[in-house]
Amino acid sequence: MTTAYWDIEDHSAQSGPVVQLGAIGAIPAGSGVTEGGSIPYKPDALARKKENFANRLKLDPEVKCYMPGVPRATYMPYPFQIVQSPNDVLISYAYDSAARVIFVSKHHEAELDTWMGTSNGKWEGDTFVVDVTGFNGRPWLDRAGNFATDTLHVVERYSLLDTNTLNYEATIEDPAVFTRPWKIGFPLYRHREKNARLLEFKCVEFAEELVYGDVDKKPDR
Repeated sequence: MTTAYWDIEDHSAQSGPVVQLGAIGAIPAGSGVTEGGSIPYKPDALARKKENFANRLKLDPEVKCYMPGVPRATYMPYPFQIVQSPNDVLISYAYDSAARVIFVSKHHEAELDTWMGTSNGKWEGDTFVVDVTGFNGRPWLDRAGNFATDTLHVVERYSLLDTNTLNYEATIEDPAVFTRPWKIGFPLYRHREKNARLLEFKCVEFAEELVYGDVDKKPDR
């Protein structure tokens, strides 16, 4: 229920990257979810962020249906489901059928860098704290071009506000890009409509022509 999907910082309404879509592709105004209103970029990283935004139609990993990463998966406009077992926790996302296991019973070191990272969780009172490392540096944080590298470290905090509402916070640290750690936060609302369930959005097939179209074309004779 936020506009963080478009931009996690404060932003005004503006046109989208495809003018022909008119209002359909426009960006709604939003107050952002970043604590303090802005991200503490290093100067060279800020320049790259601006370049990302200018070329977002080509560079945004979401366009090609790549995994969204953490924390971006949490505020995309698609539902997700949290499944708690006696040992670990699974979060399954509708977008791209992405999923992540949060190890609780036994700590796991990241064996390799991935889009979604490696998650280890623990309880601090009534708050579920998830430490995420092992990123490959390719996911963006939103459609505005905000990004991190493979040295990204995210600490998430999930806590109940009431029976149907979670409070979500994430501390984001990446010394290669940011001058200091910073935070985002917002509430997550349970879907309560009749027959609410997670449906698949396997978007790969919709991006195949974009990604592989030039490879598939037959050479002229």
